[in-house]
Amino acid sequence: MSAPHLPAGLVAPTYDTTSLAAVLPAVAGALGHDLATATGLTAAGSRAALGLPEADRAVVVLVDGLGIRNLAERGGHAPFLRGLLRERDADAATLTSSFPSTTAAGLSILGTGTAPGRTGMLGYTQRDPATGRLAAVVQWKDLGDPADVQREPTVLETLAAAGVAVSAPGPRKFAGSGMSQAALRGPVHVAAETFEQRVDATAAALRGPGPERRLVYLYQGDVDKTGHGFGWDSWQWGDALEATDRELRRLLRSVPRGTLVVVTADHGQIRADLGTQWDVATDPELRPGVALVGGEPRALHVYAEPGTDPADVAARWTGRLGDHAVVLLREQAVSGGWFGPVAEHVLPAVGDVVVAMTGAATVVDSRVHSPAARALPGVHGSLTPHEMLVPLLVAVA
Repeated sequence: MSAPHLPAGLVAPTYDTTSLAAVLPAVAGALGHDLATATGLTAAGSRAALGLPEADRAVVVLVDGLGIRNLAERGGHAPFLRGLLRERDADAATLTSSFPSTTAAGLSILGTGTAPGRTGMLGYTQRDPATGRLAAVVQWKDLGDPADVQREPTVLETLAAAGVAVSAPGPRKFAGSGMSQAALRGPVHVAAETFEQRVDATAAALRGPGPERRLVYLYQGDVDKTGHGFGWDSWQWGDALEATDRELRRLLRSVPRGTLVVVTADHGQIRADLGTQWDVATDPELRPGVALVGGEPRALHVYAEPGTDPADVAARWTGRLGDHAVVLLREQAVSGGWFGPVAEHVLPAVGDVVVAMTGAATVVDSRVHSPAARALPGVHGSLTPHEMLVPLLVAVA
């Protein structure tokens, strides 16, 4: 069963060297290590495609929620990042995110160099096939062993096993968290609560005694958090971007000469149109035959009730949402490559019906989404360019 063509203006995920999945394999190549992922990405091929120079030390910075269009349109708040953006042509500076364009899926393809269909990390929430219940992936609530859910080796653990000193500064509460153990296992965790402290810890990890080859994974979540709460077009988001930009400029000045610094993101954001929102819990056309709704308001996994034909659910959702959504059966989404190659153990976690919202529309479920969650101005997850296109910015200290 083939998937229909995407409407004009939407971005299909790729999972090749034009995607976020290529970043860590490329950095591995820059550090002089060879590897290949389950989806065919190699260190040498990824490095060549992304144009990374050789280095003994590297930092990969993940700025959660900083889509390249968000950055370009608010670039006045980020003179340092804007300067890096100008140094690369548009194609070289742009990568595609995953589907859904959300943190759980995006970090999993970054960490493994594969695709959500391999990592089994398919959205903010998803059905756990072992229990039939809705599980929260970011919080790792009601999910099983991270190594059982996400079975692909991570690039970071592969490099650590090869003798590279790999570390990841971050808040103490994230040490050993389920999502970190699933998507990004391998680094030594360095407790550092604020982003400023994490920048200091990054420089210290690269300057102190230890192996010649070193890699630091540095995460910044403030931009995404602020965007969700206030919108990416708000002054608060501009302030968060300014603070991030200032610290990244300081990072480049603090690390040893010759250190490779790569800045990217897991997804971008849009401002939701709350006047174009449907609630599954109360909508007479969307609710029938639906047992669970997973994913997020911009990208949904719809799980049909036992005995219900998913095609009937898809037809009702298509009729109700019209041009505000692309509605596919699971088989269509899989054959269309939305999740990349899908492993057998991952398939039951994919929705019977998969929905990608267009424009700025959302679908919520008030049975599980709080009023505050339904009213968030900043959202992401779908296939619009603002959500799907992320930066690849490169600097050498």
